[in-house]
Amino acid sequence: MNRFDYVRPATVSEAVAAAGVPGSAYLAGGTNLLDLMKGGIVSPQRLIDVSRLPGLDRIEPLPDGGVRIGACVRNADLAYDPTVSKCFPAVAEALLSGASAQLRNAATVGGNLLQRTRCAYFYDPASACNKRQPGSGCDARGGENRLYAVLGWSQSCIATHPSDFCVPLAALDAMVEIEGQAGRREVALEDFHLLPGVTPERESVLAPGELVVAVRLPGAATRFATHARYLKLRERTSYAFAVVSAAACLHIEDEVIAEARPSGDNALKIELARRIAVRALALAAAGTPDHVPALPASPFAPIPGGAPHG
Repeated sequence: MNRFDYVRPATVSEAVAAAGVPGSAYLAGGTNLLDLMKGGIVSPQRLIDVSRLPGLDRIEPLPDGGVRIGACVRNADLAYDPTVSKCFPAVAEALLSGASAQLRNAATVGGNLLQRTRCAYFYDPASACNKRQPGSGCDARGGENRLYAVLGWSQSCIATHPSDFCVPLAALDAMVEIEGQAGRREVALEDFHLLPGVTPERESVLAPGELVVAVRLPGAATRFATHARYLKLRERTSYAFAVVSAAACLHIEDEVIAEARPSGDNALKIELARRIAVRALALAAAGTPDHVPALPASPFAPIPGGAPHG
């Protein structure tokens, strides 16, 4: 690991100012960033610790019935929050299906949004990766790619974003609050991440030095609380990233799917995505269970639920 400076600012404005120095990176839970540093994938010259910034660890109710979630709220705390698990059950189910309990206790909401792809070629410095080294190529396109993208990929990159949390956030029209030297702005979650195009190294709309400070779920999203599910198909039930996943949030009152293209050995994901979408819709139509299943988001979980998670 390379040498780096460590800064612990006292306020969000101090953090943003410190991040104006080239080579800076924000540090919160560190569950992804430290792995990238140890593997030599990224080498920031300055780490800015935002994990103790006041106000970023709060879950706050909003006047419209929604909720504002600080960027430093831990994944486990959010998943077990009574309001979130009751009013936004697909969010809680997605969080509990991700990583291990130990990692959920450390990982943060902001870090979840900004985690890097788990593409094996991205993590291998000997492989060509346009995301890691722009212009070098994409070895994944001609390599072992059965787990990579069938939607939104380009000739430059076929990597997928690994977040479970972001799937129901997009379905529920979440907003991301961003602080930068020009002030605060808001971006819809569905617009926050960028498709690879010809610049896969740019993964979000964040400008250099900008900091995610919160995520908001609107009050209107609570109307789906009784018919909302997240479903994740993975190669093993525990501690694995999704092969395909889906969030279904239905408002029930009294057939064209987006075009998907295989990029090699991953054509199976198209059929799996169709099936998991149908199953997620069926589960949401059946109703949100009283308790999160014993195997959250797993297609092998008993229907409609299992042991309580609280």
